[in-house]
Amino acid sequence: MRTRHPRRWTTCLVIAAVAGAAAGCGDGSGPAAGPPARKATDPRQPSADERAAEQAALRAYAGYLDASREASRASDPRHPALARFLADPLLTRVRVTLDQARRHGAVRTGTLRSDPTVTSVSLDTAPPTVDIQDCLDATAYRLVYAKDKRVVPGSGGGRHLATATATRYPDGRWLISTGAAHEDQPC
Repeated sequence: MRTRHPRRWTTCLVIAAVAGAAAGCGDGSGPAAGPPARKATDPRQPSADERAAEQAALRAYAGYLDASREASRASDPRHPALARFLADPLLTRVRVTLDQARRHGAVRTGTLRSDPTVTSVSLDTAPPTVDIQDCLDATAYRLVYAKDKRVVPGSGGGRHLATATATRYPDGRWLISTGAAHEDQPC
């Protein structure tokens, strides 16, 4: 008989699915169109390059969350959209987590809501990065067994902080390379 450890792989799947992470504000049905928020303590205005980087990073983050939601519906670690918006080490972590869910017969259903903001832009670093903070609402985003749609025990979601880093790669693409769900920090 096989023993299931839903808490461990459920936590991993939640982290991967909401790590950063990667989407626009609203009802979770698509990317947001709103401008990113800036820290109130930053008196300077962002340059045109910084604004462009912010927008590109938020598009990559929106794409990451959308691709992650799509891949999670079927627990498909090879979903083609993942590689369009994610880079390692986050890409590998998300794929491993999706594969674990697939092997346990679980998929994601429902809606994940997101409200991302840019917290910093570092264009003078090698490689350039943009840090994103998000308040993810996973209260209606459930991990269920595909066979009978029962909720996986211990997989309940809530509202919590998530962070992600978008990195500009040499080919000019902004990809989400790191992300973390801070489930102990409600928002």
